[in-house]
Order: sequence, then C-alpha cells, then structure tokens
Amino acid sequence: MKCFLIASESAEVLFYWTDPEFQQNVQEKYGASQEEGQGLPAFEDSVSTLFAPIIISCSTMVDRLSDSYTSFTTENNHIYVLQKFDECLYIAVNGDGEESENDMRRKVYVMKKLIEVLFGMVTLSSNLLRKELRPQDTAQRVRLWKHLQSLLETYSHLRDNDQSFLVEAVERLIHPTLCEQCIEFLERRLVQQLNSSVERAGEEVLHAFILVHTKLLAFYSTRSASRLPTSDLLTLIIMAQSMYPSNADLDDPVPEVEDADSHSHSTTPKMLVSMAEDSLQTLEVPPPDPSTPRRVFLEISGKDRPYPMMPHSMYCLPLWPGITLVLLTKIPTSALAISVYKILDAFDQLEKRLSESQEGSAAPRGTPNIHDIRGKLDKLIKTLSAQLQNVWTEFKNRAFARGGSGFNKDLIPWCKNMKTQLCGIYRQYFLIDSGPADIPQRLSPALQERAQTMAIELDPVNLTYLEDFPGLVHFICVDRFSDQMIAPSLSIAERTTSELGKGPVAQFIKNKVWNLVSTMRCFLRKGYSTVTLRDGDFYFCYFLWFENENGYKLEAGDIPILPDDSAPIGMLAWDYYRKLLRYKSKNHQGEVVKCYELLTVHLGVIPTEIILQHCRQLASKLWEPSRNPLL
Repeated sequence: MKCFLIASESAEVLFYWTDPEFQQNVQEKYGASQEEGQGLPAFEDSVSTLFAPIIISCSTMVDRLSDSYTSFTTENNHIYVLQKFDECLYIAVNGDGEESENDMRRKVYVMKKLIEVLFGMVTLSSNLLRKELRPQDTAQRVRLWKHLQSLLETYSHLRDNDQSFLVEAVERLIHPTLCEQCIEFLERRLVQQLNSSVERAGEEVLHAFILVHTKLLAFYSTRSASRLPTSDLLTLIIMAQSMYPSNADLDDPVPEVEDADSHSHSTTPKMLVSMAEDSLQTLEVPPPDPSTPRRVFLEISGKDRPYPMMPHSMYCLPLWPGITLVLLTKIPTSALAISVYKILDAFDQLEKRLSESQEGSAAPRGTPNIHDIRGKLDKLIKTLSAQLQNVWTEFKNRAFARGGSGFNKDLIPWCKNMKTQLCGIYRQYFLIDSGPADIPQRLSPALQERAQTMAIELDPVNLTYLEDFPGLVHFICVDRFSDQMIAPSLSIAERTTSELGKGPVAQFIKNKVWNLVSTMRCFLRKGYSTVTLRDGDFYFCYFLWFENENGYKLEAGDIPILPDDSAPIGMLAWDYYRKLLRYKSKNHQGEVVKCYELLTVHLGVIPTEIILQHCRQLASKLWEPSRNPLL
C-alpha cells in the first residue's frame, strides 16, 4: 500500500504514483471508471478527491500559522509524510509497513532532486513547474508521468537492494588492467574523436563513463570539464537504470571483480566479458532510441562559484546486458545559461534582502549588485524576449527613476516577476530543445569495432576478510571526500553465492545491515560520531572520523546537531557531508580535510576488545594512506 503525490496548493494533481494495492483500494472506495480511455482520468480525479482535505488543511495552516504538520499516522496505521517546496506539496503514503517515516521523507527529497535534474531552473518558478509537470496534452502528460514513475520505482528498488544507494556513495569496480583499457578507449576512441569532429554541431563531450549495473567501471573527464558532483552522478545512474534496467543477480555477465591489492568487494565465478555487435538485440525489453539525448541539468564549478542546474545532454547506450555507456555533453548555448542564472540569482538575493528589511525602509544592501549588472542586463535582455524587456523596463522605472518607489518592499512583486520571466527564458532555450542527435549515431561504428577486438577475461580474487577478521560478518567503508564506498557483496539470490552464503541467510544479514544504517543516521543527526550497540546475536559499530591529506587522524570534535525538520542525511537529498567537511575545515585552515565512515557487523560472542581491534585494522587496511589507528 504505497502512494506518492505532488500537488498544487489548490489540490491539483501534478504527479502521482501508486502501487496496485493502493490503486485497488482507491477504486473500491470511489468506484473509478474502468471504461476504455477513461480509467486514467477517473482514477486521477479519485486521487485528487482523496488528498484534497489534507492539501487544503496543510495550506490553511501555513497561511494562518506559518507552519504545518510534516507527518501523521491514521487509525489503520497508514503513514503520511508531507513536505512543501514553494507552492508544491509532496506527499508520500505507506500502509504496508515496508517503509519507515525516514525512508519516505528521503524518497520525497530524492524525487525533488530528480525533478531538478530533469527541469533545471524551471523548478525555481512554481507557476512554470506546474505547467511542466502537468502538460495540457493528455498523451504528453501520461508519457511524462510514466517516466517519473519509472524513476521513482527505480530509486526505490536501488535503495532497498543496492549498498551504494543505501549509503549514497559511488561503488567502483576495481580492476586496474580493465579500467585502464576502458579509460583509454573512452579518451582516444570516443571523446577525442567526437570533440574533433566537424559534425558535432557545437556540442562538446565533457564526461564519459561505463557502468556495470550501478557500479562504476571507468570514468573519463576532459580537461575543460568541472567535477561532477556525487549527487548528480547518482541521479544519472538512477536514470540509466530506469532506461536500461538490469539485475546484478540475474544478468550475465556480471563482472564484479577485484584486484588483489585493492581490498575491494564482491566475488563471482570466472567469466568472459565481451561486447558484441548485436548486443542491443540481446536485451529483453526494447531500449529507448539512443539517438535521442535527454536534457539534464547538473552543477558545474565556475571560476568564482558553483553554478547549479546547468544544461547538458545525456546519451545513454547499452553495450551489453548490465553494461551501459553514458556520455555528458556541453551544449553550444551553455554560456547563456550561466548568464541567466547570475541574473536570476541577483534578483533572488535582492528579493530576500527586501523581505528582511523593515516595512517602508530601503534595503541596506542589494542595490549595488543590481546597479553593477544593469548595463549587462540591458544588452542581454534586448536579445532574448520582448516581454522580458517590458518587465525589466517597468522594474527600472520603479527602482531607479526619481518618481519610483525605490528599493523597498514594494519592489518584491517585480522581483518575482523578473524571476518568472527569466525562468521562462531558461525554459524556452534549454528545456524544450532536445539538441542534435548525431553523436550516438556516430558512436555505433566505433563501439562495434571495439567490440570485435575487445575480449577481456576477468579473474576475481576471493576476499579474505572472513579469514583475516574472524567473527566479522559484514562491513561498509565510505570515503566521504571522494564519496566512494567499499563493501563485500551481499547477494540474496539463490543462484548466486556471496561471502555470506545465499538465500535466507544473506537476506537476514542484509536486513540487519539496512537497519544498522538507518539507526546510525539517527545517531549522527544527534551529533554522535561513534556508536556501538548489541542486537541479539550481533554487535554493531559505527565510526565517523577525519584525516588530513597525509592520512593522519584529526580530532573529531563536536558534530553539528541537526534540527528535526532538516533534510535526510546523505548525498541525494542534500550534500550533508560536504557541509560537514566545510564545518571541520574551519579549524584546519590550509589543510585538506577528509572524512571516512565505517560500519561493521560482528557476531555477538566476539569480545569487545577484539571487535575494536578489527575496526582499527580494517580502517587502516581499506583506504591508503591511513597510517593511524581508528580509535
């Protein structure tokens, strides 16, 4: 019994997803029509009717009290989680007990992140976002909602089954020889050829990477590319998995490998990985046309500051079942996107300063910024839109003219109007146009040629942690500076075997690990960086610590306590660990501060001193350099 809804303040449905049980329950309650062509609209009306009282009461409380409830539980133990972003209300419902309130809140924030990546700065205008999420054309709306539903289902599946999405960090396949060959192939046979082509229509490939299921095999970035944030990379992996679903326990081949010196994860039988010319035809589900890129909006690092939600084109091409190539390109008009964002941010800052100033008084700051960009605005706006130019002229008359109102609260509506117009320009230039589609068409010959010459045998080396650390059941170690994680495989399928066995045994351990991560996040929110606890036959440990770039441990100090209404800890909801590193770096000026996490599960019969010794040795062994003990 699950449901997810995005609605406007007027209870208009902007997006919904339900599982079959919830849909059946609603249909039985409201008698939704099942006639051909009427099922979807009728059910959508039923969903609107069901949630209208909740939406209206939430909006009323915000208007009258400037606050509202964020969750509640009904008599039949259905949990409702609500989160308002501007004028859109996100509601997650669970009635089967499979999701906790924290899981549901995390899903709400992840959905917001997915929408930001799909729609960019349009999300900064509630009016425009409502139009994008609910197109007037019914067929277009159905296609969009199915796409969003697929992304939501994909994320939920990965969160419940994939360790990298459990801790929200990137998991790499560490095999030096294969990685080197793949990176060389990406650089010389793909990126350089594509970027030097006269037919690229102004596009430039910035990043290219190969995924094996959700794991990163090889990643290449050009010199002109900025760092791809982990939150964006994880979102792209969700999108790739949504386009080309794969199951690491069922698909063959599954090149989960490790190098003897890498202390990495996972073991599989000896296998041969090859990419064949007919690989696209081996997929059970017909894939999307790779010649149609998807527009995505990602953060880039500028010379002076980061710029969020900048337009890129994403090309996703399956090489083999479970193996996917992803290209990210910079579009020709990306410089315009930066200019629009700078202007939009200036008006946003001005609006905040005007709102904070006393009624009727002029804003002490904000005017110099607008004055500085006034000349640039005049030149830029003339080339964009006549309507935007009219709004800008009216703004200037009110702000700068002698008879105008000046910089006070009366100018706030015109700041909002300017922001809406700029978001509209952004939508017109970057959201509607899908860009040229010749890159994937020219990829195929290169890939096919490579497929005919590439046959790499992967010989995984068995992990020895069960022998080196007797009583250690499982561990997850995360480098929060690079957002990479290491963990043994945790396969629960009957046909595959991990270090923990298979079937019910692995499932039991998996549930323990998932519960441990949830518990540790609760303690981390309260400012605890070290936690040990006993749960029946198991002993759990969690450590968060800091090191400098030379591997020497720094004093942990106090970890900030998060308020109850803050976003969930992780990378997709918000970059908690980046903020934590900035907080820690204040006391270590001139040093590069790194952050690590270690979670371990031991058998409860192991003495505590042995468990702590294992944790010290494991922490120093997994990440190099790390010459100091953990505790």
